[in-house]
Amino acid sequence: MSEQWQPEARSSIPAAAAIPVRKSAFVSYLKRSWQLYALFALPLLYVILFKYGPMVGAQIAFKDYNVVKGMWASDWIGFKHFARFFNSYDFWRIMQNTLIISLYSLAVSTPLPVLLALSLNAVRIRWFKNTVQMVSYAPHFISTVVMVGLLLQFLDPRSGMINQFLGLFGVDPIHFMGEMQFFKSIFVWSGIWQHIGFSCIIYLAALSTVDPALHEAAVLDGAGRVKRIWHIDMPAVLPIAMILLILNTGQLLETGFEKIYLMQNPLNLKTSEVIDTYVYKIGLLSQAMNFSYATAIGLFKSVISLLLIVMVNYTARKTGQESLW
Repeated sequence: MSEQWQPEARSSIPAAAAIPVRKSAFVSYLKRSWQLYALFALPLLYVILFKYGPMVGAQIAFKDYNVVKGMWASDWIGFKHFARFFNSYDFWRIMQNTLIISLYSLAVSTPLPVLLALSLNAVRIRWFKNTVQMVSYAPHFISTVVMVGLLLQFLDPRSGMINQFLGLFGVDPIHFMGEMQFFKSIFVWSGIWQHIGFSCIIYLAALSTVDPALHEAAVLDGAGRVKRIWHIDMPAVLPIAMILLILNTGQLLETGFEKIYLMQNPLNLKTSEVIDTYVYKIGLLSQAMNFSYATAIGLFKSVISLLLIVMVNYTARKTGQESLW
């Protein structure tokens, strides 16, 4: 009689027994590297409490928020506050000011730190290079309040240094902070002066990774300094510049509340009012204190910023450039 087929003997250890093995391996790894997890816990807790936690309150943008009823019991009204903002008289003026200042700043602040880093990298006089670096990034550590105070002093129409210098050439005093057409340029170029040295540090770090043998070979081939910068140094900083451009595009509507608010006055308000200052005035300074309306405007800005960073990252990836994901 033929031998009957018998199924292969299976292991007597159940499948669930593998789970404790993984868990014990994770626990042992956790015990070995608990210092790293302890360091990671504090930033993670900060992000959860102060970044993700406040997102719960964003729901009042879709509610008629009442302080007495509270956030959860207030009545839902849908997109009423968004429609109110889109149809308001101030919408196009605020959006125009925000976009012009942001694009102006982005167009200037992206290439200038790269040019400064390339120039410093080409300098061979050590003491001169160190002096320029120190002088250029020292203003970064000046607080916003002090920076605006310096601007007001320098640009004062009666005693300001700028107007006194122009007076040597017979130019009448100019009230720079009172002229609307000067506000955007003053805001952008003062920011460049304050942060350009600090922004170029990351590009200098990228240039330090370039193999000197590449420059030596290029010199032997007869390449000049400009060609070596273009074909050797530029490819080293281009990926970093692309990543920073993507991140800065995601913050296109973030013009910086503190500095703009401190520089505002009734004379330049028409060109200096941006989303951040408008939200602050609507939500906290107005007598109505319309928190729901202010939250809706802030949420609209955040959604636009998210869409911008996704679009720019997608474009960079499709064109073969560096991307965030």
